Amino acid sequence: MTRRVIVNFTPTGMIPTKQMTPHVPISVQEIVEDVHRAVEIGITMVHLHARDEDTGVPAFKATVYEKIITGIRAFSKDVIICASLSGRDFSEFEKRSEALRLDGNAKPDMGSLTLSSLNFNQQASINSPDMIKALASEMLSRGIMPELEVFDAGMINYARYLSHKGCYAPLSILI
Repeated sequence: MTRRVIVNFTPTGMIPTKQMTPHVPISVQEIVEDVHRAVEIGITMVHLHARDEDTGVPAFKATVYEKIITGIRAFSKDVIICASLSGRDFSEFEKRSEALRLDGNAKPDMGSLTLSSLNFNQQASINSPDMIKALASEMLSRGIMPELEVFDAGMINYARYLSHKGCYAPLSILI
């Protein structure tokens, strides 16, 4: 029996800065190069957080995601690409969903879908039921799969609820 394994790599995240560690990739080129090295050692999926090239702070702009995604696709057509739709720094649907409107070679395969709000040390990531449903609907209409971000059992129940309501393509959830 052949077992398939998904190794999901997140090169940047929302928090690390160059001041925290000089090794965190911030620029488009640094992120693409980091993903390239990771693909060479076996990752099969990448969860991308875009950063503003001038300030290094998290960014939602489709133009930044487009550069990163096309840079990755230039060396790997097989790696699954997920764009972060985090509610930690951006609360508006238009900003959080901007990367989902990319087309062609720049279109992400997946978008992150955090299934409730979360409190972190310094701030909250707000994910109201209406926002979750709106992001899921946008992904469904564009043929983009959700990467379900589950941090507790209640989020699994909400994933099942959304699946039963047809908010995203049916998935197998193993518990």
